[in-house]
Amino acid sequence: MRIFSVILLLLSLTCSAKNLAIDPDNLFPQVKLETSMGIIIVELDRVRAPITVDNFLTYVVTGEYNNTIFHRVVAEFIVQGGGYSQDFVLKKVSEDIINESGNGLKNESGTIAMAKENRPHTANRQFFFNVADNTNLDPGRRWGYAVFGSVIEGQEVIDAMALVKTDYNEEMAWEDVPIEPIMLIKASLLPAI
Repeated sequence: MRIFSVILLLLSLTCSAKNLAIDPDNLFPQVKLETSMGIIIVELDRVRAPITVDNFLTYVVTGEYNNTIFHRVVAEFIVQGGGYSQDFVLKKVSEDIINESGNGLKNESGTIAMAKENRPHTANRQFFFNVADNTNLDPGRRWGYAVFGSVIEGQEVIDAMALVKTDYNEEMAWEDVPIEPIMLIKASLLPAI
């Protein structure tokens, strides 16, 4: 039954990708992220993380990442975003996806990965940039965090984000929230090269 569910999920992601003008033959799509601190371009790896890439691209092409914030910044660790509006309202999520952390890609500085809860298959829309080599996030005795691409332009923007002042935020009920919001103004899929 589980295999049948996985096949249905893969088919639905493929059909969704085709319906949204995501070219399923583009194995390394690029996405431009226009932020309040500058532009970042990431190249995604559909060969090693096809489910994760198609999930991310679905949020990109539907405009779901537009006008969200980077809500968690931990210096020398990660910059996380994609899940909340500027008013700290949780954005709509699709179904959780299968964890592809065993794909051989590592949580190294300059990579993009999916955020998840403690359980393995709970990633949906939130993502993060590694600003250090975070080997503790790779799979080992437990499931890791699925890396699905790397930064090809704008690493200096991410490095600057990692240095902003943060504090405890009562609305979010956690530490490491930027005092001055960092906006993800627009995410767009770039034309295939």
